[in-house]
Amino acid sequence: MKKKTSLFDLFFTFFKIGAFTIGGGYAMLPLIQKEVIEEHQWLDTEEFTALLAIAEMTPGPVAVNTATFVGYQTVGVLGSVAATLGVVLPSFLIILCIAIFLPRFAGHPVVERIFYGIRPAVVALIGYAIYNLGRKILTNSFAYAVALGVFLVQLLFKIPPIPALLMAAGAGILYSNRHQKQMEEREAD
Repeated sequence: MKKKTSLFDLFFTFFKIGAFTIGGGYAMLPLIQKEVIEEHQWLDTEEFTALLAIAEMTPGPVAVNTATFVGYQTVGVLGSVAATLGVVLPSFLIILCIAIFLPRFAGHPVVERIFYGIRPAVVALIGYAIYNLGRKILTNSFAYAVALGVFLVQLLFKIPPIPALLMAAGAGILYSNRHQKQMEEREAD
């Protein structure tokens, strides 16, 4: 059940995500997922997963693409503008402040210690996003095989994401066609 939303709700939600998530787009995914699916019920898990695939294949940061697509899905073009501005504005303001003040504090031991703790936390946030999405998406042996296959191809050959996603899409088509033929054969018997 999807809820209606306003431009302000979209802007504020994505502003909050942009302001309180350190580590970039992938680190934002757990919070985006929580806000979009659980808190506001703008999308369901299946829609969100499809949206993430599109956001990953589209040029640009995944968090910005995700915000744009969520905004468009919920309110339309103005929604995409509101959500995109919301997620980008905190980063812009933070970078502006850093550009103004960091040169004075860059070598300070406290600043270095802060980033020493933040970096592993970002890895944990990304891992948590993978875990949450994985337990909802990896529901059969085919899904596990595709996930493992793409992971190994990335690890061994370091191919760009788009060819990896296209190979996975091809595997999905082949698997679905084969599965459908098997079902038709069973019904014919």
